[in-house]
Amino acid sequence: MEFPSEFPLAKHTQTHNTSRMGSLFPIQNAFHLGAYQVAINEAADLDSTGTTSLSSSDAIEKDCYVYRSYIALGSYQLVLDEIPDDSPSQLQAVKELARYLADPLDRATISQKMKEMLEDPAIAQNATVQLMAATVFAKEGEMVEAMRCCATSLSLELSAFMVNLLISMDRVDAAEKTLAKMVANDDDATLTQLATAWVNVALGGSKVQDAMYVYQELGDKYTWTVKLFNGAATCAMAMGRFEDAEKELLEALQKDSKDPDTLHNLAVCALHLGKPSTRFFNQLKTLTPKPGAVEKMDELEKMFDTASEQMASA
Repeated sequence: MEFPSEFPLAKHTQTHNTSRMGSLFPIQNAFHLGAYQVAINEAADLDSTGTTSLSSSDAIEKDCYVYRSYIALGSYQLVLDEIPDDSPSQLQAVKELARYLADPLDRATISQKMKEMLEDPAIAQNATVQLMAATVFAKEGEMVEAMRCCATSLSLELSAFMVNLLISMDRVDAAEKTLAKMVANDDDATLTQLATAWVNVALGGSKVQDAMYVYQELGDKYTWTVKLFNGAATCAMAMGRFEDAEKELLEALQKDSKDPDTLHNLAVCALHLGKPSTRFFNQLKTLTPKPGAVEKMDELEKMFDTASEQMASA
């Protein structure tokens, strides 16, 4: 689907505190880097020390990052069990994302429920609700709805999600414009740095090396995560350095042997290096929920089988 150039951008409203000096920074930063267990541990430390008095809004945001981290780790049921039905709208939205991922048969219903949540003007002005809704809509292939959520400009995260969406739709020009706003807002934020790397990889050429530097700097400054290893590997593959990419991915595999991005990228590297790739594809097929690459592979296999049957009967 092409990105509609006439898509109406909402008036810029910044309601999220993106300061890197706040109490939640270690939690937020760990989450954005893909260090999800670290984010959970940081939140637990913040709760146990009692030295920092969080406002009610910051306390809710902290809980949202914790439960989003559990979702990223695949612990959907824990999120469903622990978030009560009378919790604030932000946490309800996080719970709906966990429900969406845990129940493949009810995804259309959950997507509709997210749309109904956004009909409430008060709820619709919450960045976390918008982000959870955008995530569900994007997974459902409802890209215009997802972009409408991101266009509210309520947070740096929504802008980063917009950059990701635009790149996936081959609208790198539009992604660059969104990135420019992120840079103007907070050029040193981890999310801005990551979005810069995504755009540079999409632009290709010498920009790919610039993206590699971003991943290296973030890994060396904070911690090397599966997400950063995969980012660096993507850069190496874009430059045709598949052996270097494989090394990065093997590091990622040691941290998480079931990460779908790592397994998918290893399969790609294996194909380019003339090595067996079947094991990585088979591992991908065992994952729940099923990665998009596996679904596409299944579709291609069915098409191949159908074509073979037609040729045999001709």
